[in-house]
Amino acid sequence: MSVPPLMESSFHFVVDLFFSRWPQPVPAMEKLKNCKIVSHRGEHDNRTVFENTMEAFDRVLEAGVWGIELDIRWTRDLHPVVFHDPDLMRLFGSDRRISEILQKELRNHFPMIPHLSEVIQKFGKKLHFMVEIKKEVYPDPVYQNQVLKSLFSPLTPKKDFHILTLSPEMFPILSFTDPSAFLPISETNFIRLSKLSREKRYGGITGHYLFLSNPLLKKHRKIRQKIGTGFISSRNALFRELNRDIDWIFSNHAVKLQGIRNEFLKKAVSPR
Repeated sequence: MSVPPLMESSFHFVVDLFFSRWPQPVPAMEKLKNCKIVSHRGEHDNRTVFENTMEAFDRVLEAGVWGIELDIRWTRDLHPVVFHDPDLMRLFGSDRRISEILQKELRNHFPMIPHLSEVIQKFGKKLHFMVEIKKEVYPDPVYQNQVLKSLFSPLTPKKDFHILTLSPEMFPILSFTDPSAFLPISETNFIRLSKLSREKRYGGITGHYLFLSNPLLKKHRKIRQKIGTGFISSRNALFRELNRDIDWIFSNHAVKLQGIRNEFLKKAVSPR
């Protein structure tokens, strides 16, 4: 079930406001040390710095954030590029679809959109990659898997990258890496995807922090799966998730959260 954008943004606003005002204890020093924040599409405002661009990822790296979430789309000639939407309208005012444009033309007219190879070459092993596969037709899945296998070959699954999707039916198409690196993204279907992930022995699950109950969390912990929640935007929400031992903190404000983590870790290490 897909949530309409306006309803989703209103929901996030109300929930985030509530959790931002709910006081939480400062996590123990070990929890702060192990905090792994994932920047959702990089540090961007889509005015001066655009999402899923090299500059957005540079800012994450400079701030010492642990990882980035990025999206893959395929050009007409089957080059994987880092872009979220199926078309260019929201960011560039063009209704052209990525899948209808040749890579060379895309680079000439929209140079900010990076090829996946550029991102891996510059940020591989420096940032952990949470790579979201979008629901779209794979015209030549054998070839496309070969491309992905080659590009990700310098990296180690789970250690350096995970593969995410909102559409678990995409996972069987992906043969270039082990399914233990797969992470379904839940929207309103947390219970169903939780069950799927546990049955398939994927790497875990990600989704909104409100829907991850502690009993559900225990089921994944029991089989040593990991959990990511988002989108965290405040100190109290961050502390709540760290105190629940959430593995990955996804955020649109990752640099801010990293600063909060660093501040309180410094206090824990050097108490007055």
